[in-house]
Amino acid sequence: MFKNFIALVCGIIFSLGLLVSEMVSPKKIQDFLDITGQWDPSLALVMAGALLTLGGLQQLFIFKRPRPLLEEKFFVTNNNAIDLRLIIGAAIFGLGWGLAGFCPGPAIVALTLNPLEASLFVAGMVLGILLFNRLNRLNSASDPDL
Repeated sequence: MFKNFIALVCGIIFSLGLLVSEMVSPKKIQDFLDITGQWDPSLALVMAGALLTLGGLQQLFIFKRPRPLLEEKFFVTNNNAIDLRLIIGAAIFGLGWGLAGFCPGPAIVALTLNPLEASLFVAGMVLGILLFNRLNRLNSASDPDL
């Protein structure tokens, strides 16, 4: 129960950060990605701030602690492979982000601000997740090395 409460508080703080930085605005995202037009570099500062925060918190909590406060172990991947699946997934993510102006977290937060526009994206995102899971299960059944 306590872990769920902490997760809720973290989600609310993250959502507020997305709102304050305007990452829930498709226009803001598209202006950031349009480097040949009305480029808006402000989201680069948001991303830099996020990376600096992550780096500092990693130094304090992940690299200096034997385990997290509310879990038995850290869940950090050791898979550093850059393969075709990663490249295709990143390209699809980037195209979706550029065309729609949403990525998953901000789209869910945007449901509270612009439900019609965000719900179309979220519905497409859910369909994409279901399609991926279906195709991934079919691939895993035919190729046990995946």
